[in-house]
Amino acid sequence: MTDDRTEFVRGSGNVFRDFGYPDAGVRQAKAIMGAQIIKILDREGLSTRQAEARTGISHGEFSRIRRASFSRFTIDRLMMILGRLGKNVKISVQVRARSRREAATTAAPRP
Repeated sequence: MTDDRTEFVRGSGNVFRDFGYPDAGVRQAKAIMGAQIIKILDREGLSTRQAEARTGISHGEFSRIRRASFSRFTIDRLMMILGRLGKNVKISVQVRARSRREAATTAAPRP
């Protein structure tokens, strides 16, 4: 018989931070807004072409959102898309000191 002990690690609430991405906050914000866009499309039964006709945003962009491919989007672009889908966006910002580990991984290069 083996001793298979499972170790549980509590996440930070941001999977991108947990995996060490230096832009974790931005990635999290994009993922949340993208998920909301997908939810709206699903709830209203909109195809990417129908969403394009309704918003003026290309169906290719909606396809990228559906694939959770947010690298080409800015936060303000996703906010604008939500606005064109008839939604208001409220963002809350909290400022806190970085941990030593975060500071070490996100230190700006010296000129």
